[in-house]
Amino acid sequence: MGLIAINQIKIGVSIDLEGTPYIVTNVEHVKPGKGGAFVRTKLRNFKLDTIIERTFRSDDKIEEAYIEEKTLQFSYHSGDFTHFIDSETYEDMAIEKTKLREAHKFLKDNLEVTALYYKGELVTVILPNFVIYTITHTEPGIKGDTAKSGGKPATIETGAIIQVPLFIDVGTKVKIDTRTGEYIERSF
Repeated sequence: MGLIAINQIKIGVSIDLEGTPYIVTNVEHVKPGKGGAFVRTKLRNFKLDTIIERTFRSDDKIEEAYIEEKTLQFSYHSGDFTHFIDSETYEDMAIEKTKLREAHKFLKDNLEVTALYYKGELVTVILPNFVIYTITHTEPGIKGDTAKSGGKPATIETGAIIQVPLFIDVGTKVKIDTRTGEYIERSF
């Protein structure tokens, strides 16, 4: 881990602030008429999934955070834990559901996820942005209704409830954005 000059910081770079890992989500270099230049940033906390704004002087140096990625495959839920298989070692890993935040609602059999570790500690689990699920329960669809404006609740195979258009029926496969839980499109 090394120090990087603040003027070299880019979106997507991981940094360490006071022992906590952050990823840079926005960078704005500001050169005022008076005074020294500075860099205004938005940083997402890996552990808490919160965003903070931080301003640095242009001559500041910050510590880069080395984030280790592991590919895990979802296996099953058990009480307060979610079990995964490490794709390299085939070791069973139990992760507390609280560390998964809302992502646990979208875990389905054999789904591959990316686990991020900082200094050997799991900080977050990231699902693929888009996953296809089967609708297991919803009110009957209305024939001929393809309007995007109307919506109804539907349960997907993981048990999560999402909003779908009125024409979606039980058994339909749908593409969902796992970051927001939004219906994207019907999938065939």
